[in-house]
Amino acid sequence: MASAATPDLGDLSRLYQTEFVRSARAVGALWAVCTLCFAIIQVVILVQPSWIGTGDVRHLGTGPSPAAGTLGLFEVCLESDRPVPDCRGRLSSLSPLPSFQSVAVLVGISLWAVWTSVVCLCLFRFCSAATVYKICAWLQLTAGFCLALACLLFPDSWESPEMRVLCGDSVGSFSSGNCSIHWAFILAILGVLDAAILSTLAFVLANRQDALLPPLGKEVTTGLLMSA
Repeated sequence: MASAATPDLGDLSRLYQTEFVRSARAVGALWAVCTLCFAIIQVVILVQPSWIGTGDVRHLGTGPSPAAGTLGLFEVCLESDRPVPDCRGRLSSLSPLPSFQSVAVLVGISLWAVWTSVVCLCLFRFCSAATVYKICAWLQLTAGFCLALACLLFPDSWESPEMRVLCGDSVGSFSSGNCSIHWAFILAILGVLDAAILSTLAFVLANRQDALLPPLGKEVTTGLLMSA
């Protein structure tokens, strides 16, 4: 009777594999959605002229009022009497501001890496899930590293003519003068953390695929992830 009540090891293995595939499918789908969101955020970081800008400065005196506006990697936008700010520079020309060329290149490489990881999601149909996770993890790690370098180099480039026009003559490396960081720069810093989390999660998912599933299970998992 005891032997009859004992569950079959094969049934336990199939049950364990089914539960693993379900959890891996859910976590993998969440990871894929977050990867796509991160790629969209990268586009916003690159194109928005809101990396730094003037604060609420009161003008006292009879002289001309100080400039007010925002600055990005490709444009300097100054407030004017018109509803639309007067922006100098153009993203369509793919020509960043001279002082921020290296920053723009790093953000561009980061953008390429994360969108390549999005395209690599199609490889789930042709390769094992562990291989795809590892490819995407390294791409996301590269994206985070380049974005981190861009965030470090951006304050070092503040001593530029564009910054002096917007923020006054007191600007310098890591000194923003009359300006303060805006939401696009903060979003870039958060993007570094996002890339670190996504790449770590991709490595964890890849290692679990390699360590816990037999070769047949890996093929089943790949098919189920694609059908999600």
